[in-house]
Amino acid sequence: MKKFVAFAAALCMAVSLAACGSTPSSSAPAANTTSTPASASADTPASETSSLEGAVTTGGSTSVEKVILALQESFMASNPGVDVTYDPTGSGAGITGASEGTLDIGLSSRALKEDETGLVGTTFALDGIAIIVNNENTVSDLSLDQIKGLADGSITNWSEVGGPDAPVVLIGREAGSGTRDGFESIVGVEDVCVYEQELTSTGAVIAAVAANPNAFGYASLSAVDEKVKAVTVDGVAATEATVQDGSYKVQRPFVFVTKEGAELSDAAKAFIDFALSADAHQLIIDAGAVPLA
Repeated sequence: MKKFVAFAAALCMAVSLAACGSTPSSSAPAANTTSTPASASADTPASETSSLEGAVTTGGSTSVEKVILALQESFMASNPGVDVTYDPTGSGAGITGASEGTLDIGLSSRALKEDETGLVGTTFALDGIAIIVNNENTVSDLSLDQIKGLADGSITNWSEVGGPDAPVVLIGREAGSGTRDGFESIVGVEDVCVYEQELTSTGAVIAAVAANPNAFGYASLSAVDEKVKAVTVDGVAATEATVQDGSYKVQRPFVFVTKEGAELSDAAKAFIDFALSADAHQLIIDAGAVPLA
């Protein structure tokens, strides 16, 4: 009997020790089997990455270059699958490219004319056409009538408008340029300008005026720099505010030109929508043009 009691006691002790050394599965904490992939911890949410893909060909006006390049860079950063190209060939070529289907979007620095049918023009910004003179020229303000006289040859000497005793030299753009068309139509000198030089880009006009003390010309406000002097027109300077409120008289639209009835790609539609959105306003301003109100 004593042997049995001793054996039972030993058996109970063994069972007790075994129980203390184990943990029931029902009380163990649940293992964390999920992990965060490295890509999921990126700063930019996946929702901000566009799935758009394709190419968007634009071309035309050289005056819109700064604006288009700014819009292009920002849009492509948000849409890495889209390639937006720009070919600075002049407004006439941009309109033709849209009409013939060689461009998805033509770029014009003037409104479409009545005889340019089968096309849709969408204004995406405004631009003042600055009247520029050489930095040495003492003239700082001109009226529209004086500008007309300087352009059509009825005023031949700067002294007639308060400047130096020196001949007037007009430098402008080539036929078909939106800037030329805008300048001539606003000032009222279509087909009567007496040009010393007709150049194929806004930059070339600015450089030529900067190189000739007697020269004057016209250029997109967004392109004017310290190489030349922009005069006021009837006392009003060409600025974002005066273009938007209409008080600066020599201004024109920047226009997207597309073929009427043609189906644009999703990428081309998205680019136009972006350029017209509030998100693009500061880009347009920084590029020297004026966003739509």
